[in-house]
Amino acid sequence: MSNLNVSRRTLLSAVPGALGAAAALSGKLAAQEFKIGGSDIKLGIASYSFRKFSRTQAIQMAKELGTPFLNVKDFHLKMESTPEEIDAAKKEFADAGIVLVGCGNVSFQKDDESDIRSKFEYAKRAGFPLIVCAPTAVTLPKLEKYVKEYDIKIAVHNHGPEDKNFPTPQSVLKAVKGMDPRCGLCMDIGHTSRTGADIVESIQEAGPRLLDMHTKDLGDPMVKESQVAVGDGRLPIPRIFQQLVRMKYAGCVNLEYEIQEEAPMPGMIKSFAYMRGVLAGIKVMEAAG
Repeated sequence: MSNLNVSRRTLLSAVPGALGAAAALSGKLAAQEFKIGGSDIKLGIASYSFRKFSRTQAIQMAKELGTPFLNVKDFHLKMESTPEEIDAAKKEFADAGIVLVGCGNVSFQKDDESDIRSKFEYAKRAGFPLIVCAPTAVTLPKLEKYVKEYDIKIAVHNHGPEDKNFPTPQSVLKAVKGMDPRCGLCMDIGHTSRTGADIVESIQEAGPRLLDMHTKDLGDPMVKESQVAVGDGRLPIPRIFQQLVRMKYAGCVNLEYEIQEEAPMPGMIKSFAYMRGVLAGIKVMEAAG
């Protein structure tokens, strides 16, 4: 058994390096959907990564990364857009083959039902199936009726030690317990790490309430400013994906690349190559039994 474990660890470390080198040579990546052991993991992008670029540029950059899956931040579709502007943006995304997996992060800090409704109307018009959101303890319970009315999921984003409302995945899970199953968690693995919570255990604890993920890597698991390309840091990326496969996760893992905002593509290409490599290694392990 120990020899088998060693070979699996070796595989998980070797495959990402090989695929990373191939990606660096090609400059492009392949499709980002992995159906392994009953899971359906989609590697996507949080468009916050492209916050210094226009919508048209962001679309082109996503295509260069080889993924159609995009969670749209309002840099690329303003919350106050008119219906006609939303329709035009929706067409631009669709014509480019972009799959809109959600929007956000969307703030629900204001205890105002008209504000809440306007944001669900925005999501409905654009065709977002999910809103990654930052509510308060007061506004979160009020979102449930809109989830039911609009049939749009909400995924509360944990923001780490600085977040007075929902710093950890556990704080989100406690708040959504008993709510409609379409109310859940968007786990940011970097912010989770900085709270001292175990990322893999938190994923397991979330179970079906895990509706979305933001992925990144940290050179120091407790320091926000230590972000690096995924695979270059100390977060347990292979174990994270193994747990997602184990629980048959069928959602998105969206890269939120917050550094090098003026030139994010090299680091994003490297990050996608590493994640693809990890998943390819897990797929080989799964096939081998």
